Amino acid sequence: MPEVGLILILIVVFALAFDYINGFHDTANAIATVVSTRVMTPLTAIIMAATLNFVGALIATRVASTIAKGILETHSATETVVLAAIIGGIVWNLVTWVFGIPSSSSHALIGGLCGAGAAHAGTKAVQWKGLVGKVIIPLFASPMLGFLIGLVLMLAITALFKNAHPRRASGAFRSLQRASAALMAFSHGQNDAQKSMGVITLALFTHGIIKKPEVPLWVILACAVTMAAGTAAGGWRIIRTMGHRIARLEPVNGFAAETSGAVVILGASYFGMPVSTTHVLAGSIFGVGTSKGIRMVRWNVAQRMVTAWILTIPAAAAVGAAAYGLLTVLHL
Repeated sequence: MPEVGLILILIVVFALAFDYINGFHDTANAIATVVSTRVMTPLTAIIMAATLNFVGALIATRVASTIAKGILETHSATETVVLAAIIGGIVWNLVTWVFGIPSSSSHALIGGLCGAGAAHAGTKAVQWKGLVGKVIIPLFASPMLGFLIGLVLMLAITALFKNAHPRRASGAFRSLQRASAALMAFSHGQNDAQKSMGVITLALFTHGIIKKPEVPLWVILACAVTMAAGTAAGGWRIIRTMGHRIARLEPVNGFAAETSGAVVILGASYFGMPVSTTHVLAGSIFGVGTSKGIRMVRWNVAQRMVTAWILTIPAAAAVGAAAYGLLTVLHL
């Protein structure tokens, strides 16, 4: 078996750090609406999200396979490239977290991979077909789908329960929102934790530790535990944006938004698409809010989010390329 060097150890450490940051950066995706509607206390919501993030991360590895072998040509994915990519993702995540911008951890990591890979071997290092088919198209399609499902679901609920007793309906949807928040947390773990699994697997395969780019059990467990720990740390800046600043939400609205978002994310995970939990849920919240009327949604917040979404891949790519240059100078 090849010797485990310093750079491989750094890749595992930085990938788990990214997973941890992803956990607290994206905690809001699962619990923002359930906290803002006061259906669950913040502490209870975070414990629930951390537990189901862990369970979701254990279930499937199709997204990890996409990261490991569907973004960069394997011969271009050197250990230095992988480490630089992770650094690019971490830096962009922290920048957006500081400013409370719900950007995508997934696309930050993918941007880092593309930038570092291109810095190493030129644009031919990027598998453009895989990038466009499994990243770029879902990048735009998934929040739009979340918006449409959220809008239709909320209109359907409004029509079905228009004659229901307000107090009874509110009580029912408070219970249903607990279930939808749990489903959202599970779907987040299933899609997002797999990104770190993918980069660690890519590094192990490149180094010759494993024969095929298939995710080892210890990598699955390590990433699942780390994301759960990050989720437990919380991400209050982004919770305020997702739960309060887009639209005013009641339990029924939170249920519709979380259910819509979870359906889209679970579908994407099935097809191995690393979508953004942030993008999808935000799209769902906008859809649910629009069902009350266009003026009920704070579209200036949407503009800020969309700007961050568009910038994420190129910005993280630039940081990934710069990190690759720095690591090369340091002879890592």
